[in-house]
Amino acid sequence: MNWRLDGKKVLISGASKGIGAAIAASALERGADVWLVARGAQQLNAYQLQLQQRYPQQQICASVADLSDATQRQQLLEKLGEQWSGLHVLINNLGSNVRKRALDFSLHEYHQLMDLNLTSALHLCQLCHPLLQSSAAAAIVNIASVAGLCHLRTGVVYAMSKAAMLQMTRNLAVEWAADGIRVNSIAPWYTDTPLAQQVLSDVDYRDEVLARTPMGRIASSREVADAAVFLALPAAGFITGVCLPVDGGMSILGF
Repeated sequence: MNWRLDGKKVLISGASKGIGAAIAASALERGADVWLVARGAQQLNAYQLQLQQRYPQQQICASVADLSDATQRQQLLEKLGEQWSGLHVLINNLGSNVRKRALDFSLHEYHQLMDLNLTSALHLCQLCHPLLQSSAAAAIVNIASVAGLCHLRTGVVYAMSKAAMLQMTRNLAVEWAADGIRVNSIAPWYTDTPLAQQVLSDVDYRDEVLARTPMGRIASSREVADAAVFLALPAAGFITGVCLPVDGGMSILGF
């Protein structure tokens, strides 16, 4: 049972596609009930239906929300609290990027990215804290990036948001350990998702990425998802405050 999530309630942001969708499938496979959150109603509802057909015995809830907006974050937790008496796992997967040189960023773009990638995650942690604390053992997993560990050509603001997320993880892990809440993060490298494929469609750049990845390939979204779900399992019950790179060795070699 240390490798299962039977009866556990899991909230996942950015859950209709890519890594978030894979996390939902991985958690359901291990027996969890899940609450999916995403902005796009059509894709989210279609994925919820697909998952419900595969896992008919488990509860699969979905909310259409823009979690960069504080009011919508609050409304989400009010709705969740009405249907679920507790919460065992929060996965902060929401995030986006604007790829520009530092001098080309506007102040509006800076605030937009930081609100989406970082502020939303911290506020969700705060809002979920009472529900997580009421569980016998709870976990938060933040989906960061290797951009928070080393220089990448993905833009300074994205890198800043992910580096700050890693420090947020460390601080909350210490502060909330007495509340029975473990807080960890993973740092993926390029993963086979629709968003990443837009960049990796440049053959020369893809070759460069593979050349700096010791394992010589791109991660599948399920590989990244399983790493995130592992940190939420009872089997990881004495792990907190860590960042687990899921990068095929890239952060050792460097880019």
